[in-house]
Amino acid sequence: MPPPRIMYIELKTGYGDSGPARIGRVEFSKTVRIIYYRGKSFQPDSGGGRGSFCDVETGERYWISGPKKNRQDRHWAGAGDVEIDDDAREEYEKIISEKSASN
Repeated sequence: MPPPRIMYIELKTGYGDSGPARIGRVEFSKTVRIIYYRGKSFQPDSGGGRGSFCDVETGERYWISGPKKNRQDRHWAGAGDVEIDDDAREEYEKIISEKSASN
């Protein structure tokens, strides 16, 4: 099974580009087609393009992607705070600082 990974997760349904957003640790299915986060399962949204996922149970749409080195994970038209899960904060800060140092 692929190792857990720090990702950006944003609810799109009902919010457009300003939905509740988090940085957190996700897990993957063996095939890497399903993402698991906080008791939810997400599968690729066939009509949404890369990074677009649907909650398997509710059908709500989410954007899930790797964190950006400049911390600007939201769409340019979006607004709002991005929460960072406590159990992901240290690893996230390390990832961001490593990405920034490589440029």
